[in-house]
Amino acid sequence: MNHNEAVRRVTLPLTKEIVSSFRMGERVLLTGPMFTLRDAGHQRLVALLERNEDPPFPLEGAVIFYVGPTPPLPGYAMGSAGPTTSYRMDPYAPYLIARGLRGMIGKGKRSPEVIDAMTRYGCVYFAATGGAGALLSHAIESSEILFWEDLGTEALRQIRVRDFPVTVAIDTEGRDLYDEGPAAWRAMQNIVVDNIADGERTEDD
Repeated sequence: MNHNEAVRRVTLPLTKEIVSSFRMGERVLLTGPMFTLRDAGHQRLVALLERNEDPPFPLEGAVIFYVGPTPPLPGYAMGSAGPTTSYRMDPYAPYLIARGLRGMIGKGKRSPEVIDAMTRYGCVYFAATGGAGALLSHAIESSEILFWEDLGTEALRQIRVRDFPVTVAIDTEGRDLYDEGPAAWRAMQNIVVDNIADGERTEDD
């Protein structure tokens, strides 16, 4: 993971080839259409598919952003758009990934079952910055409710984004920033402590 690498710009929807090229820790700017949905909407979407009904949007290549936005301020397409904790969608994500979902945006760790589906079928998990919902909304150019308006803020929306900032949290090889990132940080801290200790011993000598 190299924080000095250039940010990568990617146009949506995603292809399997592009998804397989992402690497954990990579910073990405997304441009194009994506869909917003949370746990209640996921439950309805999976139930609909299990009844062999057509989905309200094409799953192949799609990216779902886990968000329940606030009402928009004047001049904006969407209000604060901070990511939802992703584990709420874990019971439904493998089913959708197996049917072509290529990207998910949220925050927090994912279950082993989700990661297994990602590596098996080709899907990437992006992390968006929690607590920065107002800033993220600046990258959203349009928003349209497609389905389940009765869910209010959790309705299924299609949004169009430009240079929407995310980080690859889990790639198609199963590398997990939430596991490897803290481990790398701890290793770096140990190196710093060892260097300080070596310096103190040198001074004592």
